[in-house]
Amino acid sequence: MDFDLSEEQRLLKESVDGLLTDSYDFDARKKYMKEKGGWSKAMWGKLAEQGLLGLPFAEADGGFGAGGVETMIVMEALGKALVLEPYLATVVIGGGFLRHGGSDAQKAAYVPAIIDGSKTFAFAQVEKNSRYDLHDVTTTAKKKGNGWVIDGEKFVVLNGENADVLIVTARTKGERRDKTGVGVFLVPANAKGITKKSYPTQDGLHAADITFTGVEVGADAVIGNPDDSLALIERVVDDARTALCAEAVGLMDESLKTTVEYLKTRKQFGVAIGTFQSLQHRASDMFVAVEQARSMSMFATMAADSDDAKERARSIAAAKVQIGKSLKFVGQQSIQLHGGIGMTMEAKIGHYFKRLTMIENTFGDTDYHLRRVTEAGGLM
Repeated sequence: MDFDLSEEQRLLKESVDGLLTDSYDFDARKKYMKEKGGWSKAMWGKLAEQGLLGLPFAEADGGFGAGGVETMIVMEALGKALVLEPYLATVVIGGGFLRHGGSDAQKAAYVPAIIDGSKTFAFAQVEKNSRYDLHDVTTTAKKKGNGWVIDGEKFVVLNGENADVLIVTARTKGERRDKTGVGVFLVPANAKGITKKSYPTQDGLHAADITFTGVEVGADAVIGNPDDSLALIERVVDDARTALCAEAVGLMDESLKTTVEYLKTRKQFGVAIGTFQSLQHRASDMFVAVEQARSMSMFATMAADSDDAKERARSIAAAKVQIGKSLKFVGQQSIQLHGGIGMTMEAKIGHYFKRLTMIENTFGDTDYHLRRVTEAGGLM
C-alpha cells in the first residue's frame, strides 16, 4: 500500500502548516484562550478562508469532497500548533452527523454555515455515570404533535459555551442502557429551556454542562431514525476517534522536537545534557513511540471508511490503544527530560502533555479500547 501523500495532499499540508506557523505561536494561543469560549473567532475565519472547514463535505453540498487522509493532515497540524478552535466538534463531529445521516434539507440548512465559519457545533452526549458507553442515555425526547420535547442533562460538552447548534443524543423509547431507542437531534443552542454552566478544561479548551428542560424542537430536528440511531452515533464517534489519533500524533511529534531541542541547549556540568547517552536513549525511545503511533493513526484513517462496522470499530479501537500507550510515554518523558520547567504554565511542553492526557480520555481511554479489541477477538 502506498502511504505517500498525493500532490494535492502535500499542498494541503504545506498550506495548513504555513497558516498555523504564521498565526498560531504559543504567545498567540495564550491570547486566544482569553477570548469568550476560549478560542479565536478571527482564527476560525482564517480556517474558513483557507477552505479547511469545507474539506470533508461533498462538492454537491459546497465542500471539497476530501477524505480521511485530508482530515488526518489537518488534525496533525492542529495538534502541533495546540489549536483551540472547535474543528473536531464542528467539522468532524457536527459535519459527520450531517454527512452520514442528515437529510438534504438539513445539509442545505447547516453545511454552508459550517463551511463559511458562521456556525459552530457541539456534541452533547456524555451523561452522569455513562462513562464511554454511547448507548447509556437517560436524556429523553418525547413526541409532542409533529415535534419533540427534550429533557435531561449533558456534561463536558466541548465548545458548549460558544456553539450555535447542539447535537443531542436522547432516548425516545426503552430503558437507560438499551441499544435501541436512541435518537439524535439538532437543537439551537439558544432554545428556550437550555441552561449552561461553562468552564475551562485542563488542556485549555472550554466545555459546558448543559441542562435541557422542556426544550421543544420540530420534526426537522431529527437526524436519521429517532428510534435507532446508535449505529450512526458510533460511526461519527469512530471518525472523531480517528481524528483524535491524528491530533495526538501531531502533539507527540512536536513534543519530541521540543524536547530534543531542549536537550541540545540545556547545560549541566558545562555540557549540553543531550550529550548524555542515557538521555539520548530515552529520546530514541520517544521517537519509536511516535512512529508507532503514526502508523496506527494511518491504519485508523484507512479503516474509518470501511462499511463493515465491526471491523471499523475493532481497527479504530486498536489504534486508540497504541495512541494511548505512545502518548503516555512521550508525554511523561517530555516532562521529565525538561525537569522542573516542564511543570510550569510558561513552558509549552506542559500544555502538550495536558492535551495528550485529555485525548487519551476522550471517547474511551486505553483500557476501554483494549477491552473492545479483546472482545472482538483481536490481538494487541
